[in-house]
Amino acid sequence: MAPMYYHDLDPVLIQLGPLKVHWYGVMYLVAFALGWWLGRVRAAKPGSGWKPEQIGDLVFYFALGAVLGGRLGYTLFYNLAAFLDNPLEIFYIWRGGMSFHGGLIGALIAAWLYGRRHRKGFWQVVDFIAPLVPLGLGAGRLGNFINGELWGGPTGGGWGVVFPHDALGVPRHPSQLYEAALEGLVLFAVVWLFTTKPRPTMAASGLFALGYGVFRFAVEFVREPDAHLGYLAFGWVTMGQLLSLPLILVGVVLLALAYRRERAVV
Repeated sequence: MAPMYYHDLDPVLIQLGPLKVHWYGVMYLVAFALGWWLGRVRAAKPGSGWKPEQIGDLVFYFALGAVLGGRLGYTLFYNLAAFLDNPLEIFYIWRGGMSFHGGLIGALIAAWLYGRRHRKGFWQVVDFIAPLVPLGLGAGRLGNFINGELWGGPTGGGWGVVFPHDALGVPRHPSQLYEAALEGLVLFAVVWLFTTKPRPTMAASGLFALGYGVFRFAVEFVREPDAHLGYLAFGWVTMGQLLSLPLILVGVVLLALAYRRERAVV
């Protein structure tokens, strides 16, 4: 069956002389803007424990931690050899190359620093952030698709996409769009609806970690592994799956602890 789409999207949105505005960078701006807006919506609800004017500072901390952590995580987990060959590679964010798991670590550090400065508990901050993140993740995956990177394995389905930089030139799973749908839209709906009612401390964080870990682990089955890493074990285990397993475990543990503590209080 012929592929449904030949990818011919230009990763550059606007070029003014030597200045290039990349779609990938725009998607990060969209992600943080969505987080800011959703945060203000949540903060405005009675009993939230937050004020709308606090959200700008929170998003700044979170954005800084996520970008720095994401880039460092990608360098350490996926591209250490290239970094050692050219350390300046770490600053080339517009080329892509951001690790969710590294960004998560950076965001958690930022949440801790924010909490210390504003006298809020670590889990109070992280639980508040959890529903704000998925739509931003979805925007980032759309950026990956526009860049024509991180594609999936070959497929005979009519939804296959031929990417311009693919040496094989075969229809592939648009795994970036699968992730945008699952890690973005579906995870947002699940965590946002879950947090519309009061939940015990750590429950929102646990649900986010579990949901992301499961969705990412599943999509990795049809996502092509990084060429320089390949499969790590058994002919199918990828780095993304290896890094998602701890998230799944952490999510289960946090949910168990959250509801165990709630029952103990009751």
